[in-house]
Amino acid sequence: MTLALAEDRTQDGAGRGDAAPDDAVRRSELARFLRSRRERITPDEVGLASGGRRRTPGLRREEVASLAGVGVTWYTWLEQARAIRASAAVADAIARALLLDPTERRHLFALVGVGDPVPHDACDAVPSGVRSMVDELDPLPAAVVNARHDLLAHNRAYNHLVADLDAVPVEERNCMWLVFTHPAWRDVLEDWEDVACRMVAQFRACMAEHLDDSSWSALVDRLHAESPEFARLWSRNEVRAPDTTTRRFRHPRVGRLELRPTAMWLAPRHGTRLLTYTPADATTRARLDDLVAPDHG
Repeated sequence: MTLALAEDRTQDGAGRGDAAPDDAVRRSELARFLRSRRERITPDEVGLASGGRRRTPGLRREEVASLAGVGVTWYTWLEQARAIRASAAVADAIARALLLDPTERRHLFALVGVGDPVPHDACDAVPSGVRSMVDELDPLPAAVVNARHDLLAHNRAYNHLVADLDAVPVEERNCMWLVFTHPAWRDVLEDWEDVACRMVAQFRACMAEHLDDSSWSALVDRLHAESPEFARLWSRNEVRAPDTTTRRFRHPRVGRLELRPTAMWLAPRHGTRLLTYTPADATTRARLDDLVAPDHG
């Protein structure tokens, strides 16, 4: 039995069902993408015999179908932009058969419209140019944060904004984890309850795009085990988009800080972003200079 058996049953009649215009555009783009990837691969690259002279470059459709474990007719319909659907398992099999790199794989899953069951951490690598930008933003607190709220990079100001992040194990440098389990974050965040509510709602909204990523569910399980407050807020099932609400900090050394967050997206929305805090008043601006002063570093 092939992986595509279930998908064969989802197409409308002979695959000519009505579809929304944007869905038709997506299917056409998927068909072109699949053909282009298939035509660039030689049989030798995937361990197949060339079989003599070929009329078209690359692999044949039946060869891709065989490598992916799907039906030839179904795969042909996919390349013909028919109104059929592919599951995450089938998309994964096709990505492997076509030797897609991480960027191509993400593109395939976006066009298919399903979540990738295999989490990829490559997107969490922060380019050196972005790291330099983060450092140059001192004394404005700045950090690179991914959709899961992992802190991937930060500057001196952000490091001292709440607690010494450099002293926190890398695996615990997650904003959700710190807000609910790290006492210093509860003490410094003036509106802790409001911040926690917004973060949980924003996290849930983002998680809808990562339901097949075990790292997300693992974080939720850890938070449930460690924080009854997280479990209470999570049970509300609220969702919220990222916002620019002023954040208020009661810093133990420099005093009260009022900061406005600004996000510059480094990946598709709800993905990795450069988060920068700018002062809401002159007093906060002066205190940020003190926050990163050499004698306090």
